Order: sequence, then C-alpha cells, then structure tokens
Amino acid sequence: MNIAVIGLGIIGGSFCKAIKKYTDHYVIGINRTQSTAQKALDENAIDEIGTPQSLEKADLVILCMYPQADVEFIEQNGRFIKKNAIVTDAAGTKRAICPQLVELSKKFGFVFIGSHPMAGKEKNGFDVSDADLYKGASYIVVPCGAEQKYIDVLSEFALSLGFGQVKISTPEEHDRMIAFTSQLPHVLACAYVLSPSCPNHKGFSAGSYRDVSRVANINSKLWSELFLENKEPLVKELDILIENITKVSNAIKSEDIEKLTDLLEQGHKVKTALGE
Repeated sequence: MNIAVIGLGIIGGSFCKAIKKYTDHYVIGINRTQSTAQKALDENAIDEIGTPQSLEKADLVILCMYPQADVEFIEQNGRFIKKNAIVTDAAGTKRAICPQLVELSKKFGFVFIGSHPMAGKEKNGFDVSDADLYKGASYIVVPCGAEQKYIDVLSEFALSLGFGQVKISTPEEHDRMIAFTSQLPHVLACAYVLSPSCPNHKGFSAGSYRDVSRVANINSKLWSELFLENKEPLVKELDILIENITKVSNAIKSEDIEKLTDLLEQGHKVKTALGE
C-alpha cells in the first residue's frame, strides 16, 4: 500500500518508522514543519515528503494531529483523497470527531474508520518516535459504519506493526473507557504534583512517587482539548474519584480504623481479582 501519515510527532513518526521497519509499504510523510519532514526523510522513516496533492495516490491515510486539526485537514484537503481509500485517525477521543469525519467521508468518497493506538511516552515530537512504540500495545478500532473488509485491512495492518491486539469499540464506549484508563490518571498526576511538597520530593521518593507522577509531564494544549471533548465521561470519573478520596479522608480524620481498613481492603480485592 501507499500510506500517507499526516503529522510527524511521536505518534505519526512512530507509525512511519514501524511501517518502514516491519512492512514493505510506501510511506508519504506530510507535516506542517518542513524541517521535521526532511529529518524523517533523512532518517529513512518516510519515502517521500508529501503535499495534500500526494493524497491522490494513498491507499491509507493516518491522521496524527490534534483531534480538531484532523477534521480541519480533511475539510481542506479531502478532495485529494482517492475514492474508497481508508482514512483513520489516532486521536484520544472519538465522539467529538467521528461524526464529523464520517460526514466528510460521504462528501469526498473515502472510507473513514476511527482508531486509537494505546501507546505513548511522556515526551513529544519526532525525535522521540520509535519503530517499536506499538509493540504489544492495544489498537482500538472504531468502525463508524465501515464495511468489514475495510476494518479487516486496517486491523491486519495494525497487527503487522507489532500491536498485540485489536479492540473493536464504539465512539461512546471508547470515550467512556479512555476517561478512566487514560484521562483520569493524567488529571490525577497533575493534581498530585501541584502539592507544595512536590519540589522537595528528592531523597524521600521511590516507586510510588514515580508511578503516580509519571504522566504529569503532559502536553497541556493537547490534553486540555481531549479533556473538554470528553467532558461528560471524564467528569463522571472525577466525581467517583473525589467521592472515594473523600471517604478515605473522612475515615482518617475521624480515626475510624475499621472504616479505613475496609476501604483499603476493597481496593486491594479489586486489584487482586484482576490478577494485576
């Protein structure tokens, strides 16, 4: 296939490198900053620096920008995409952009399938992209009404890059679960390091501090967009978290050791039951 990757940051750059390492597909890289595209070409992560017109020869288009930037790119350049080519995204929310991209697919004649690679790093940009970033990771596919034959093509492509599994989901289920598994931990990490104790942690911290604070090293502009696009599911998870933290806090304040022990044991049992 000819594959066009739009946006050569850590996600798009990793797609390019993985495609070149593990497949024989031809990679067209399109990026706003031309110096980054040139670097990708120099490092053999792509075969060609593309323009919107290059989409005419792409069998698969992977959008790796901010969610609404993905939509805007297709609005402006969808006319160049050939009929029945597959267009997918890599955004962390689906309810906000999938309906827009489905409508654009009908207008321009391509096939849209939402997707989300469940992998990343705390740092951003092409320089930290990695051909093995997706090794063993989950690849979420959101069909959005696409025919099974196109879903199969995208799923097989993902597995060829080293993804460990393909998970089929709806936009609603995706956003509800991502609010819990991804967005909530980022909120928690940022809130945690806002403590006035944080700057003095060195010498007092070990694994627990690292585990809780790791994802506070955040792209604030991107994650603010993701949080607001997924407002309802995320707020629901935040309310549950606040309720549970309040229960623990109240038990400590009242020195209710039975209640405190019971709350901690509930958490322990959940993790044990999951085998983690």
